[in-house]
Parts: sequence; structure tokens; C-alpha cells
Amino acid sequence: MRWENVWRLGIKELYGLAADPVLLLIVLFVFTVAVYSVGSIKFETEHAAVGVVDEDNSELSRRIAGALLEPYFKPAVEIQADAIDREMNSGRLLFVLEIPPKFEEDVLADKRPTVQINVDATALTLAGNGASYLQSIILQETMSYAGRREAKMDLPINLVIRTRFNPNLRTQWFNSIMAIIQNVTLLVIVLVGAALLREREHGTVEHLLVMPVRPAEIMIAKIWANGLVVVVAATASLWFVVHEFMDVPLAGSLPLFVAGTALYQLSVGALAILLATFTGTMAQYGLLIIPVVTVLDLMSGATTPMESMPVGWQYAMQFTPTPHYVAFAQAVLYRGGGLDIIWPELGMLVIFTAVFLGIALVRFRKAIVSM
Repeated sequence: MRWENVWRLGIKELYGLAADPVLLLIVLFVFTVAVYSVGSIKFETEHAAVGVVDEDNSELSRRIAGALLEPYFKPAVEIQADAIDREMNSGRLLFVLEIPPKFEEDVLADKRPTVQINVDATALTLAGNGASYLQSIILQETMSYAGRREAKMDLPINLVIRTRFNPNLRTQWFNSIMAIIQNVTLLVIVLVGAALLREREHGTVEHLLVMPVRPAEIMIAKIWANGLVVVVAATASLWFVVHEFMDVPLAGSLPLFVAGTALYQLSVGALAILLATFTGTMAQYGLLIIPVVTVLDLMSGATTPMESMPVGWQYAMQFTPTPHYVAFAQAVLYRGGGLDIIWPELGMLVIFTAVFLGIALVRFRKAIVSM
């Protein structure tokens, strides 16, 4: 392999990409607007509408209703018991507290009264978090009113929770960075495959075949050139959009992340070449990569933890590079991991890069002659 040819062919790819405004617009949109949109999604309970059925009308019941404050809840709305179904069916209230008669009296008499929390579980995450918040507020206000603060309670253990890496439990910290990780996979597959199919659709394959270049040089050039665009765009998005604009901290080394991303794009780029050899047009290629990208994203650990997936899928996904890249990125960007921690993931990426490049090259050599 002559690396001078790889370099010159890669420069040609960059010129071709620069002349395609649609692809450039996609890259710009995916690493700016799309990242910000996904990162701005919140799963915490904020400004939730809550109603209170106060059948006790005591100081304690009013104290509980008054403790439902911003930003978690809107000011509580007092309603009648027969209006619960109507208000929740219409979607005007997400939570309704039912405080029974003689509630304050029963609390002071140690009779353990029951408070019912009605939850609209249409949005499951919001319902679960909001119910937990309401339970905590009710218990705290009740114990404080009854003179039984947590320090005075006779509990068998003293539970201390220390939240690391995301002390405020903000989903934006996770969503924004994982959006970049997912978009790296998507854009590398799209750009590298499009670069190969563009040669076929424009009729320039014959020009390549008569040039003194080898199939391996053509393939590597397409991967590094388009991968370079994605790595630069992802790095800029991570720093300017996520870190600077969205104020998400980056715990680890940015150069280490860039190096791992560059290695990852080689393996995914080889996969894109392999997929492109089975198609003849961009429309066919688009249909083919939809299930591939969907599985790689949903089953990689970037959306949900790997431990929550079926065991069979967990083992199957270990034979793809994406879960290892996600684990690498999370270790570096969230937990500040160094080479002593992330070397197994980098090692797996090296293996997948070598295997995918070898398989893709065999297929590419046969396909390019038939183009």
C-alpha cells in the first residue's frame, strides 16, 4: 500500500464532500441542533400539575399542600373528591393527593393514617420520579410536624447516599454526550457509504480502475477522509455545544476521547464499506442501514444500560464495536478514566478494526470490479 495514494485519494474525498451542500448541512445539523435538542430533554419531574383533595382541612394538610413548590411542582390546586377522574382523564393534573378526614389527629395519635397518591403514568419516568418526590415531601412534612425528624427516628441503619459523576442527577449530562456518541456511528456509516456509492452514481468508478491505485488504498482513503470530518465535528460539538453552551462538565481527557473516536470510526467505516457493497444506490443503502444503526444505538448502552437488556443480546452485542466505544466514552468523559482503565475497550476496538477492515477489503475488491 502506497500511503501517498491514500493521502491524495482522501483529499479528493474531502473536496467531493465540500461540494455536496446536503451532506454538509446534515453534518452541521446533527452535531449542533440535534445534539442540543436531545440534550435538552429532561426526565426529572418539573412543573408538574398536582391537585389536593383535603378532607381534613387541618394545619398539617395545609402544610403538605404548601410544600409542593417549584421547580418540581406547580402550586397545588385544591379539588373535590368527585373531580379526580375528570381532572386526570383530561390531563390537567398529573398527580392528586387524597388526605383523609382526621389525618392530623391520627398522625399525632400514632395511628399511621393513609394518604393516597393518584398518578398519571402515561409518561412513566415522570410518574415514577414525581411519586417519589411526593412521598418524600409528605413524609418530611409529617415527621417535622409531629416532632420526629430523621435524626430522632429509631431506624436500624443509617443510610448515606453519595452521588458521584452527576451529583445533581441531571439527565442532560447523560443525554447530550450520548447523542454525540450515537451521531458518530450514524454519520460515519452514512458518509463513508455515500462516498462509495457516489462513485457509482457519478460514473467515476472507471476513472479509479484505470489509475495506478489499489482497492485497499481507495477504501482506506474513503474511511479516513469522511471519518476525519466526523471526528472533527464531534469534537467541536462536544466542546462548544455540550461543554460551553450547555454547561456539561467533561471529567476526562479530550485528546484521549478524540483518539478513541478516531479508532472507532475506522471499524465503523469498514462496516459502512461492507454494507455499501451490497447495494447499488443511495436509496437501497439508506434502507439497509436503518436496522443496522437502530440496533447499534439501542443495544449499545448509549440509551439504556446493558444490564437491562436480555442476556442473549448482551453477549451478541459484544461482537460489535459500538458497546465498547460507548463504555470507553462514558469512562473517559463521565468518570475521568485514563489508559489504565479504558485499555480493554481500546483493545477490543483495535481487534474489531482489523477484522472489519479485512472483511470489507475482501468484499470491496470483488465489488469494485463489478461496479
